Amino acid sequence: MKFPEFLKKGEAIGFVAPSFGCNIEPYRSSFGHAIERFSQLGHPALCGPNVYAGDGVGISTAPEKCGREFTDMYLSDACRAVLSCGGGEMMCEILRFVDFDTVAAARPKWFMGYSDNTNLSFLLPTLCDTAAIYGPCAPAFGMEPWHSSIEDAYRLLRGEKLSSEGYPLYEIQSRKDEEHPLEPYHCTEARRITACDPKTAVPTQRSIAFSGRLIGGCLDILATLCGTRFDKVCSFTERYREDGLIWFLEACDLSVFGIRRAVWQLKNAGWFENASGFLIGRPLAGREDQLGLDHIRAVTDILSEYHVPILLDTDIGHLPPMMPLICGSMADVSYDPVSDDFRLEMHLR
Repeated sequence: MKFPEFLKKGEAIGFVAPSFGCNIEPYRSSFGHAIERFSQLGHPALCGPNVYAGDGVGISTAPEKCGREFTDMYLSDACRAVLSCGGGEMMCEILRFVDFDTVAAARPKWFMGYSDNTNLSFLLPTLCDTAAIYGPCAPAFGMEPWHSSIEDAYRLLRGEKLSSEGYPLYEIQSRKDEEHPLEPYHCTEARRITACDPKTAVPTQRSIAFSGRLIGGCLDILATLCGTRFDKVCSFTERYREDGLIWFLEACDLSVFGIRRAVWQLKNAGWFENASGFLIGRPLAGREDQLGLDHIRAVTDILSEYHVPILLDTDIGHLPPMMPLICGSMADVSYDPVSDDFRLEMHLR
């Protein structure tokens, strides 16, 4: 696994829009303020041609332009990290216009984004053997003040903090809107992680610890990639089978049955054969029970046969805050349900 050098003071950050751009409020203003914040921290901005575009279908602009923008920015010597301007709907359409072979051969640099950006944060390690960060998109860095998770994401880019203890509260309803583009997270709900016993996959109060190589992203996107020509997951997991794979998974638009179908699909494609554990994020749309199925059993019923630890409702995904995760890194995870003590340590090897 190739790991980029960490961002240093004075080095520029490149901004691209492989999914939605920052053409409307509140994203335009929050993105502009994020650029100001990074400048104050000593990082000039290098903006791609599509960051303010909005003429695309589910993405900023035409797929070929998005693919070219990302490839050019990744290969540019003018920046040391690349941040996505946002999530969206149809980033998968840009993939045939990304030159993954050239990217794989290039000097690695950090790419960070989440949700639709799974199309890159997941494919960089599985196709290019290059680590990427599943973390906040650029406009989130425009909030005032920064939430500790945003601070963690920046410190990760700088190589100053490669660990997380999670966060005590999370947000259900955002206060960010066109009139309040810099509003911080409105965290009101207590985090409640569910730990499942490796032998039975049922909730337990026993402490759990596991290690492996982090891989994963948004289930909505992973299920779309599964079985395409961009799916080289089984060769990736076989290559790192001695490490074991910690899969981190979260869902955006999927209902509980959509989550169950997606996990079933990835399982039957052989993706989870060398799994050492699972980190499941809080689902956005799939929190409502349907026909007796809840979001816990939607996952555990399918994954129980692996007999590995499963932690659910972790700080990953679309209900912020989220832990920034290095996709491709090694990690040690521990959780004590009694004390609610969660720890994740990442290692670049």
